[in-house]
Amino acid sequence: MLSAQDRAIVKSTVPLLESGGEALITHFYRMMLSEYPEVRPLFNQAHQASGDQPRALARGVLMYARHIDQLDQLGDLVAKIINKHVALQILPEHYPIVGTCLLRAISEVLGDEIATPEVMSAWGAAYNQLADILIGAETAIYDQKAAAVGGWRGAREFTLAKRVDESAEITSFYFEPADKGPILAAEPGQYIGMKLILDGEEIRRNYSLSSLGDDGQYRISVKREEGGRASSYLHDQFPVGASILLFPPAGEFTLTASDKPLVLISGGVGITPTLPMLEAALATERPVHFIHCARNGGVHAFREWINGLAERHPQLKHFYCYAEDDGVSPAAHKVGLLSQEQLADWLPQERDLDAYFLGPKGFMAAIKRHLKALGVPEKQSRYEFFGPAAALE
Repeated sequence: MLSAQDRAIVKSTVPLLESGGEALITHFYRMMLSEYPEVRPLFNQAHQASGDQPRALARGVLMYARHIDQLDQLGDLVAKIINKHVALQILPEHYPIVGTCLLRAISEVLGDEIATPEVMSAWGAAYNQLADILIGAETAIYDQKAAAVGGWRGAREFTLAKRVDESAEITSFYFEPADKGPILAAEPGQYIGMKLILDGEEIRRNYSLSSLGDDGQYRISVKREEGGRASSYLHDQFPVGASILLFPPAGEFTLTASDKPLVLISGGVGITPTLPMLEAALATERPVHFIHCARNGGVHAFREWINGLAERHPQLKHFYCYAEDDGVSPAAHKVGLLSQEQLADWLPQERDLDAYFLGPKGFMAAIKRHLKALGVPEKQSRYEFFGPAAALE
């Protein structure tokens, strides 16, 4: 339990975190990843290089410091962190490493005049409080998943049963358990973690499930990313019949039961988690508006599948927007970026709806602004990040 003095000291460091938090966290990551190789598999090096991970963690530390005396004000940030940790199998023994490096970074970056013994003691207590919260919540989820039908703890061996090219950039991979046993049911919108050994080095990645998985298989649909180690390996060196270690499904960005109209908006590979959401919604009487944006028809995955669903389900309306007209790809409903005016035409007349949107950060920021301007209640407008959690301006 943090003392009132500890909370006051932590809150007093907020201005420093606002101005220099990213530099502090960058130093923290550099130190930890060089001195503790056992935690390297838990961090995506591409996100490190781009600065996305330091920025996301700096924001998380800042938010925690701001609300140290009212943790309920953190909203869904804690749930997002917990689910990311569960998907990557963060364990209690990892927390002391992170704590040691974070406190060292605070001391070394801020210096002795600011990082006084009182400040270091307060931040040590604050970190231990947060670690206890996360460890307790994650342990409960691990136990729950292990006890559920088809569930397991840690890594489980799966076999690649099938792979299907969905577009010029996206390939689907179908996994079935090597032990032929049942698999844990995933909620629409969840993702799954995997453990890979590439060139003798372990890496871990999360990928959204792109189907409900009620056929005894998990499906992920992966975009080939330029310079992406995991995506390149899966696309180029992972044949049918190969084995892989998977962690149980996780994620809090899931479809909520409702009778309100559902709007699913995706950009690029952001389409993947919307597909099981669509499947689940079509099993009800719920009206669905499915809007997908792609660079062109050549990289538009699942177009024919969506078209087929629309023919069989009158409740489904679907719209496609391509950024460019290459003169070869199938025609879209609109060419160019998705504007607020176009989105207004494609939304249901009644704006008391549930909207879920995913895609590149700039795309999601624009959609968030458009939905708000068009009268969609902000609490009914939800989004998810593929990489480290961040904020949409």
